[in-house]
Amino acid sequence: MLHGAGGHEEALPRFTLGTVFTQWELVSWASLAILLTTALYLWGTLRMHRRGDRWPLGRTAAFLGSMVAAAMATLSGLGTYDDTLLSVHMAQHMILSMLVPLAMALGAPITLALRTLPGRPRRWLLVALHSRVAKVLSFPPLAFTLFIVTPWALYFSGWYPATLHHDYLHEMTHLHMVLVGCLFFWPLMGIDPLPGRIGYPFRLLLTVLTLPFHAFMGVTIMAQDRLIGGHWYPALHQGPMGAWLPDAHTDQHLAGGILWSSGDAIGLLFVVVLFVQWVRSSTAEAKREDRRLDLLEAREARAARAAAAAAVVTPAAEDDGR
Repeated sequence: MLHGAGGHEEALPRFTLGTVFTQWELVSWASLAILLTTALYLWGTLRMHRRGDRWPLGRTAAFLGSMVAAAMATLSGLGTYDDTLLSVHMAQHMILSMLVPLAMALGAPITLALRTLPGRPRRWLLVALHSRVAKVLSFPPLAFTLFIVTPWALYFSGWYPATLHHDYLHEMTHLHMVLVGCLFFWPLMGIDPLPGRIGYPFRLLLTVLTLPFHAFMGVTIMAQDRLIGGHWYPALHQGPMGAWLPDAHTDQHLAGGILWSSGDAIGLLFVVVLFVQWVRSSTAEAKREDRRLDLLEAREARAARAAAAAAVVTPAAEDDGR
């Protein structure tokens, strides 16, 4: 939460694991968006239940987990200290750009919406999904490029320092992180009927390509002497929090390590998820092929028996005629 250029109106206590759970700021646009999104999803599951249709509990748990993660990133102590410590902001960044979109994708919100929305809103959603804009934005190479370029543009331009001075831009950057993550991960997850879905080998390739990106960018941030955020963090040391704030360069080094390690960890987790999906898809396809072959074999056997029976009946009929 921003409180003015170069410092806070009120001094925050020393950042610890405990302050993540005690320093909440619940009045924000993020809290409204999270509550509204959660309410809409639960309304959809309730509609499914009332009409007797089954909606997997695991999908609901995954989506609610994404909302909890979004709340932790923006409303808890992570959100309170995200402009005080770059390392805290980096943890927030990774949650919003990777963990939240992945968990949302597992919840299949588009599929739920298509099954529960009334006629006109459902048609609007279908039009949006089949629009040229949706096809362009979900084009895998473009989504991959946006996912890769966004952090470089954020931390190595004037974008990030501007977010430290302007609340609106700060909030919009959080939203941007989630949206770019959704554009990249949702088609790769392949659960919702979105344009841009590709085969499993290409999905795994794109995911694996993100791993060296996180490593390289993390090392770059750790190694550089220029402070991300300019004079913002050194200025905080001149205020009442200077007694406990770590050195800005040390904190930036930690932020780079968080980007590197968490990016690779979440990326590898996603690779495992994709591989499991691929195995299940291949197994299901093999079972369908087996059933098709069994049906074909049974049909050919029936035809052979019918032909044999016809061959027996025909000579018998000829003998009767004689």
